Amino acid sequence: MGAFLDKPKTEKHTAHGGGNGLRFGLSSMQGWRVEMEDAHTAVLGLPDGLEDWSFFAVYDGHAGSRVANYCSQHLLEHITGSDGFRGDVVGPEPSVEAVKTGIRAGFLKIDDHMRSFSDLRNGLDRSGSTAVAVLLSPEHLYFINCGDSRALLCRHGQVRLSTQDHKPCDPREKERIQNAGGSVMIQRVNGSLAVSRALGDYDYKCVDGKGPTEQLVSPEPEVFEIARAPEDEFVVLACDGIWDVMSNEELCEFVKSRLEVCDDLERVCNSVVDTCLHKGSRDNMSVVLVCLPNGPKVSEEAVKKEAELDKYLESRIEEIMETSGEEGLPDLVHVMRNLSAENIPNLPPGGGLASKRSVIEAVYNRLNPHREEDGELEEAEEGSTTIHLLDALRQFRVSHRGQYRQVLEEALSVIRLPSETAEENAGDTAPSPSPPQSPAPGPQSAGGQPGGPSPTPPEDPKPSTV
Repeated sequence: MGAFLDKPKTEKHTAHGGGNGLRFGLSSMQGWRVEMEDAHTAVLGLPDGLEDWSFFAVYDGHAGSRVANYCSQHLLEHITGSDGFRGDVVGPEPSVEAVKTGIRAGFLKIDDHMRSFSDLRNGLDRSGSTAVAVLLSPEHLYFINCGDSRALLCRHGQVRLSTQDHKPCDPREKERIQNAGGSVMIQRVNGSLAVSRALGDYDYKCVDGKGPTEQLVSPEPEVFEIARAPEDEFVVLACDGIWDVMSNEELCEFVKSRLEVCDDLERVCNSVVDTCLHKGSRDNMSVVLVCLPNGPKVSEEAVKKEAELDKYLESRIEEIMETSGEEGLPDLVHVMRNLSAENIPNLPPGGGLASKRSVIEAVYNRLNPHREEDGELEEAEEGSTTIHLLDALRQFRVSHRGQYRQVLEEALSVIRLPSETAEENAGDTAPSPSPPQSPAPGPQSAGGQPGGPSPTPPEDPKPSTV
């Protein structure tokens, strides 16, 4: 299996909340990865007189989840508790430079603090984590990034700001890595780590004579500050499992289109995660959506178009399945392939047909009489004939699609059932005296309960396989 499962784990962790004029939703999914290593933070109202501030973050762990989970619980307190965070407070909030200084100091402080953990210090845990966050004050947005998770601000329907990924091939990052005695091979630090900045990863932070921000991997974040504006609509924070299959513009457009048909932010985040899974993401996936006061509102026109799209997809799926003829019902892959070749109007921008996979599956399953119900195999006893039969039928439909009816009829014609064999055997031997008639036995249980032993069926003298 390597680092991946045989099939993705699609159960989601979700949450939502509101306050300070904001609404947020989040969703995370393990997906194809063997372990879930993502974590997140969502805080409305900070302590010590900053009740009108909020903080959101996504952490993408690697080689374990220890660092990501610890940071999700303690990074904020290291930021707000740093000496430089408040600085000389002149107005209603700390100065921009003081906040930036405090954020950088908080990252360095928590990274140094975690180094003292015995399992990390002794190499028993080699985990690390990226971190992307947004700190919202009444007047400013502070975008914080360390690694290759990413955040963006949608203003007036377009991407106004996005963080920059920290990759080893970036000229600035590569120069620091080489100055610390390392190299960049196959786009990785020393051919191993795919990010050039992260918390944890202490195997890459032990170069003598170099400070914490000069190591092969740096814990120093980049901080981007922007003044809030009435046109601000929403902020998205996500790990690279999302960005692997969606660009900034695609995700911005997709989220905007979903907010126009649904005001449930958890559902919107679930749509993002599901769509990215169907687009081919193989990583853990986490997304946090923060809607500002002027975020998109549900539109009757958008809801109507969405309903029309779903109805159109349903009719097209019916047509595709009805025209299959003697070739048999097409599988879901065939249906998706046909739909993807068409110019379907009003598909969600950025999401495309992948964002409608759940609708397509629901219609397909309703129209397919041979569909396998969820839990069908689970209800059958492990190792039973039912399991083997269902599996054989599944493989049979795949192997003989287009001619399975003819092949099945031919195969069935040579099968001899036990009852038929018994009748033949009875005709080949002399009849024996009939035993006395007795009342019909009751149900037979596994332990030889009343009802007598069940008869052993005669062996088929000509066993055959399909």
